Amino acid sequence: MLSELRTLIAVSQYGTFSGAGARIGLTQSAVSAQMQRLEEQLGFALFDRTGRSATLNDAGRETLVLAEEMMTLYARLSERGAGAAESGMLRIGAIASAQVSFVADALARFREDHPGWRIRVVPGVSLNLLGQVDSGELDLAVIIKPPFALPSELEWRTLVTEPFVLLVPKALTRGKRSWRELLKSEPFIRYDRASFGGRLVDRFLRRSRLNVQDVLELDELPAIVQLVARGIGVALIPDTVGLGKWPAGVAALPLEDATFDREIGLVQRPKHSRQAVAGALADCIGTAAKG
Repeated sequence: MLSELRTLIAVSQYGTFSGAGARIGLTQSAVSAQMQRLEEQLGFALFDRTGRSATLNDAGRETLVLAEEMMTLYARLSERGAGAAESGMLRIGAIASAQVSFVADALARFREDHPGWRIRVVPGVSLNLLGQVDSGELDLAVIIKPPFALPSELEWRTLVTEPFVLLVPKALTRGKRSWRELLKSEPFIRYDRASFGGRLVDRFLRRSRLNVQDVLELDELPAIVQLVARGIGVALIPDTVGLGKWPAGVAALPLEDATFDREIGLVQRPKHSRQAVAGALADCIGTAAKG
C-alpha cells in the first residue's frame, strides 16, 4: 500500500494522474490503476470522477493527510531512539556515470565521518530518481538537470557541467572531415531521447538543423562508447569522468563554438523535511564532485 500512498501524494501535488505519472515515472494508466487498487483496499472512493477528470473528495483529502504522516513515519523507521543521530539509513539515487566516479569518493568520505550510518544507493534514470526524491522514497539523488522546472519544494545544487563531444571510430579522423560532416554522413548512435541527456542531444540536432542517420538508440553511455569502438557509427555523448579513458579505437571531437553541456546536480527535499545527516552526505558529494 505504501507505493499507492506515495502516488496519491503525487496526484495531489501535480493535480492530475498524467501530471503525477510524468513526475514519478509511471504512465497515466498505471497511476489510475494504483488509485483504483488503493480505493479497493480502503473500501471507499477517494476521487470524484467526471469524464476524464478526477478530483479528491472529502475522504480523499482526509486520507491524503494520513498518507503524508505515514510517509514521514516510514522514513524514520531506521532511526533508533537516542542513537538516531549516530546511526540509521540514508537512501540516495544516482545515475550510472556518477556512481562510478565522484559519488563513490563521497560515500567513502562520508563513511569515515559517520560509520554508524548505512547507505542504500539506488540506480536509475534521472526522471525516475527525481520522482523518488519528490515522493520521499529517496533522501537525495544525483541526476541530470531536467529540462523543466523542479517542484518548488525541492532544492537543486549544481555539481559538474559536462560538455558533449562527437565520439567517432578513430579511422574516420584520417580524412580530416569536420564533426558536422561526420554527423551528416555516418550512421548515428543516438543517446536515448527518453532520458534528459538524450533530450539535450535531440534539441541540439534540431537547433543546428542537422539530419542524422539513426541506426541505434540506447541510454547506457558505456554501451554507446563500445558500439562506436566497434565501428557501428558515431555518437554525441557527454565527456564525463564516469566513462574513464576512451578506448584506443575511438576519438572524441570537440564541437567547437557549437558546444552544449549537460548539468549534473544534486536534488533533495527542503531542510525542514529531511534528516540532518543528509546534509552532511550532500556536502561530501559536492566536495567530491569538485575533485
